[in-house]
Amino acid sequence: MLFPEALGDFSVYLWQGGDFVLYTASGQKFTTRHRQVLHKNGVNEVYVQGSEKPLYEKYIERNLGSILLDESMPIEVRTKVFYEASTLVVQDVFDRKLPSGLRARHFDRITNIVKNSIKFLADEKSLAAVAPFISHDYKTYTHCMHVFIYSVAVFHTYEMTESEVFEFGLGALLHDVGKAKIPKRILNKRGPLTQAEREIIKEHPVHGVSMCAHLPMTQNTINCILFHHETLDGSGYPAGLMGDNLPQAVRVITLADIYDALTTNRPYAEAMEPYEALSLIRNDMRENIDMAVFKRFVAVLSGADII
Repeated sequence: MLFPEALGDFSVYLWQGGDFVLYTASGQKFTTRHRQVLHKNGVNEVYVQGSEKPLYEKYIERNLGSILLDESMPIEVRTKVFYEASTLVVQDVFDRKLPSGLRARHFDRITNIVKNSIKFLADEKSLAAVAPFISHDYKTYTHCMHVFIYSVAVFHTYEMTESEVFEFGLGALLHDVGKAKIPKRILNKRGPLTQAEREIIKEHPVHGVSMCAHLPMTQNTINCILFHHETLDGSGYPAGLMGDNLPQAVRVITLADIYDALTTNRPYAEAMEPYEALSLIRNDMRENIDMAVFKRFVAVLSGADII
């Protein structure tokens, strides 16, 4: 995945004659001619040293927008790059840069993921192509990625502006950022939580907003982080909002959050099949979620052959 005129801080190697041969050195531009020579000689794979893998990952992150818009590249390849590169960024930020707070430079990396991918996720083919990469093992950073993917796909079915999709998408990706403040012994506990532990878990939306208070977020984004556990009947948290007080985009994120949690393996429950999870939501959560949003959600998943 190399781009003409983009400078790489890593060396590129070819596999020839049973050995690795240097093709372009670190700091050298990979030109159009380089790519033409590779194609002419039927070379489809190049290699970088394991020690330079982090530099290559940063290169992919910088060029992600160009990758996703390059329709000459198979959608399966673009989707793989999108999911792996985005997940690496979210994992790096969530696992290594928190819980002290979300710093501006890491926030910029997150916003770039959102900006570069919201148009790509508007296409049903993109959602269908990303489905095989969605992990069924629950981790906070992969869960946030999945909720972002599902939510943005549904946002595109509404008459939202591009800026609104960005703001809500950013909220979806960061909706559980406050869990960085929750002790791992509680997050990863096997078996039922005590009442005291449940109350601690319920603090994560407020923690999330607090961690992002110094960042340039709109109210739309803040609402997604703060209210994604509110329900239509007022039984949610942290504010007990209900009915029309819940923004439509938040209702989408809430549903995506529930669906992904049900379809991934958690410490206290095995993953459900998509149809089983949707049936549970439809039959047992009708008072909690917006059924009009639910119908759109099901239509989006069906269009992408996920169910």
